Amino acid sequence: MKVEKNKVVCFHYTLKNTEGTVLEASHDGEPAIFLHGARNILPALEKSLDGKNIGAKLNVCLDALDAYGPRQEAKIQRIAVKHLKSADRKLRPGSIATIDTEQGQQQVTVLKVGKFQAVIDGNHPLAGQALEFDIEVSAVRDATEEELAHGHPHGPDGHSGH
Repeated sequence: MKVEKNKVVCFHYTLKNTEGTVLEASHDGEPAIFLHGARNILPALEKSLDGKNIGAKLNVCLDALDAYGPRQEAKIQRIAVKHLKSADRKLRPGSIATIDTEQGQQQVTVLKVGKFQAVIDGNHPLAGQALEFDIEVSAVRDATEEELAHGHPHGPDGHSGH
């Protein structure tokens, strides 16, 4: 079965920066899974997978614009600490937190913390970087009606895990 619109695709990957440092890899765990055509992954990555078959191996190099975009200084802001939600009990530089925005919840990185204010970075941690993906397509199946309605897959076999 080919990777095409409305198919659920599972793939293993290794993500590296331009220096060859491995940033993430899925080979020791579960594969990545997405609904093709629903913008669940980077558009340029999705396009490179289009038409591939199970077992296909590919190397995809994305410049910063096609990956997570350029770093934007405007996304570095000072906000009230009370607006940050974090799993960490104590916020510190490097902590990941979420804030509520008009577009929904957004993940941010805490750069500096004071008693009442914090400096946050709303850029994706990989923004401004060219990235290289080594990918192996491990499974392709038809999406269920529910997955199509929701715009995302519910698991490798079509069932949500809850």
